[in-house]
Amino acid sequence: MSNASNIAADQQIYNLLIGSYTTNGTEGIYIYRFDAASGNATYLNRTPVGINNPTYLCITTDNRFVYAVNENEGMGSISAFAFDAHEGSINLLNTQPSGAGPCYISVDKQHQHVFAANYVSGSVHVFPINEDGSLAPAERILQEQGTGPNEERQDTSHIHAAMLSPNEEFLFYTDLGTDTLNVYRYQAAEATVGGDKHAVVKVKPGDGPRHIAFSPDHRYLYLVTEMGGNIWVYEHEANGQLSHRQTISMLPEDFTGEASGADIQVSPDGRFLYASNRDGLNEIVSYIIDPKNGMLKFLERQSSGGIEPRSFVIDPTGRYLLVANQKSNIIVSFSIDQDTGLINPTGHTISVDQPSCLALAPVS
Repeated sequence: MSNASNIAADQQIYNLLIGSYTTNGTEGIYIYRFDAASGNATYLNRTPVGINNPTYLCITTDNRFVYAVNENEGMGSISAFAFDAHEGSINLLNTQPSGAGPCYISVDKQHQHVFAANYVSGSVHVFPINEDGSLAPAERILQEQGTGPNEERQDTSHIHAAMLSPNEEFLFYTDLGTDTLNVYRYQAAEATVGGDKHAVVKVKPGDGPRHIAFSPDHRYLYLVTEMGGNIWVYEHEANGQLSHRQTISMLPEDFTGEASGADIQVSPDGRFLYASNRDGLNEIVSYIIDPKNGMLKFLERQSSGGIEPRSFVIDPTGRYLLVANQKSNIIVSFSIDQDTGLINPTGHTISVDQPSCLALAPVS
């Protein structure tokens, strides 16, 4: 096989990292080899025993390090791992304390900081990254205070996601407890989150912001709400400002249950958007993105193939969508029609106890 053929083959093979809850004795992070030509995955490795509830994780752009939350109701922590992408092996470097109930983690492209969203304590911890990939203690804590109209779910701030803008000049984080999307300036040259809050975006009271996704051209930001089951569409400016363009429901017209929106992803070509509903719906909802204004048009709703589709990922080729159904202990593979955006089960599944997060990384 020629070198060009080898490269083409490698570009269709990825490491699939699976974060999970360890309450039933599972090992934590599982590594599979995913083939984007067939949609199939084969087991490779897992973390050593003793990694507690790595329920959300991220991978550095150089493919050398993995960071994971250790989700606890009390004081949580963040773990750093060295990652051998070729072998599919992972080794713990160190752990740093975070806030209570960490549930989301992201890393900047220059590998200077890790950002952890702490749901229970309502805070974002900003951790510097050491030269060896390990984490230093948090250098800044962004603490939110506030409530929302739902006294049971919004008794205080609950930060659910924290990530940088595509140009990495701003840090965005959602607060389910106060129905806000908050923006701070990220000063890459000084490698720090600086100054006062840059902007605050409010959604409908009681909607409960959860996760966000940017369009590949960076022009639009999409926000899924957990409690309202809505998707909010914003035009995104390079200066960190957002302008509301649309709010569209994820719920069927005749649905009378409790909404539970979860994850949201945009296809690599920017033509389609997908979001997951949990609880009584357990589905992936698909939308067509209008290239002129970023607004959404409903396409279809498809069963997630299990219960509680907490997380899903689209492979970089845009051919497959993998769904982690947390409460039925199964990851289900779907093919994506490249012309229509419709998804269909491939028949390939992975059995993992309480899968909660999926991430893909190149093998080389």
